[in-house]
Amino acid sequence: MAVEIERKFLVTNDSWRAAVKKSGDYRQGYLAAMDGNASVRVRIADNHANLNIKSMTLGVTRQEYEYEIPLQDAREMLANLCVGPVIEKTRHLVDYGKHTWEIDVFEGDNAGLIVAEIELSTEDEPFELPLWAGKEVSDDERYYNVCLAQHPYKEWKDSL
Repeated sequence: MAVEIERKFLVTNDSWRAAVKKSGDYRQGYLAAMDGNASVRVRIADNHANLNIKSMTLGVTRQEYEYEIPLQDAREMLANLCVGPVIEKTRHLVDYGKHTWEIDVFEGDNAGLIVAEIELSTEDEPFELPLWAGKEVSDDERYYNVCLAQHPYKEWKDSL
């Protein structure tokens, strides 16, 4: 079984930008979401495409399976089959401590949202929290991409 252990934090300032080692543009949409035990996502990252199935459990540990698919198939799925708006974001990789953080800067309907994610080997693995990492939102489903596709940040950010 494939397992992802990931923690999410809101980003509080831009000091991370000086440490970016790589960036890439992402477009992703959901073929099935929120109605069952799993979400099914298609993602284009630069010139590669994947189909991803992730369990809908709330928390830092979830089952996850990912498979490469043809780029043209992914483009057609994003254009014709996705629920809600396509998620658009730029992902920046930043090394901090012994880990690489993924910082997602959202665009489109989710513009203004910046989330940092760290993948861990175990739920209790220690890690250094950067100064730019603020409130943890790992247990807040609103920050899951699958939720952002159906309830974009622009619809709820003013109620924070």
